[in-house]
Amino acid sequence: MIDINNFGYYWLDTWILANVIQLSTQDFCNKYLNRNNDPCGRQFDQMTQAARSVPANIAEGSSRHATSRETEMKLTDVARASLAELANDYLNWMLLRERIPWSVNAPEYQAVHQVALDRPTYKDDIQHLSSIHILTQRHKFDTWLNGDDSLLAANCLLVLCNRLILMLGRQIERQLKTFTVEGGFTEGLTAERLAYRTQQSVEANAPLCPKCGKPMIKRMAKKGIHSGREFWSCSTYPQCNGTRPSE
Repeated sequence: MIDINNFGYYWLDTWILANVIQLSTQDFCNKYLNRNNDPCGRQFDQMTQAARSVPANIAEGSSRHATSRETEMKLTDVARASLAELANDYLNWMLLRERIPWSVNAPEYQAVHQVALDRPTYKDDIQHLSSIHILTQRHKFDTWLNGDDSLLAANCLLVLCNRLILMLGRQIERQLKTFTVEGGFTEGLTAERLAYRTQQSVEANAPLCPKCGKPMIKRMAKKGIHSGREFWSCSTYPQCNGTRPSE
């Protein structure tokens, strides 16, 4: 059985759309890249790896939600960067063939952009049901992806990439707001450790900070001419940088 708490990304629209893009990119590369236009297979590898990176980093970032919100944001941003790389590959495919992407005001662009994803309804047997859900969402774009027109497919996938880039941007904004208010597990451990050390210093009659009067704690210099030596540092650092020599 899958622990829902560790696999919350199965319900994320960003992860679902990322899978649609990955599957469609693999299909695109299998259809249209060959020994003539990609003799070394390098473009095939780069496009499929960039497409794979997107759902993989969304999943890993979501799995790190409970332990480090900062890591979650960084991995989500990696997913966004990989998506931007993939979008550029589709743009290049069209420009190389003297075609330009659809205008945002074009009926074709609006038709793809306005295709809504269904909300997941699975409660158990998650991998089985989520796979059905992903394929169902993918088939919503068959009109543009299932033919033999590489330019039509590239245009559609470029729209989906740009759509997901915006979605990931909003996801990162929400993650940042949550982090600002709540912090994260790792950040919480740091705060608890500092509070414990501060309490120990108070009980041990440690000196008070010469700048702000708060209790000080012992630290060890990690660099410079005093590297390896202990010194007293303000417990509120980095808000206050008061120090005293350790005697």
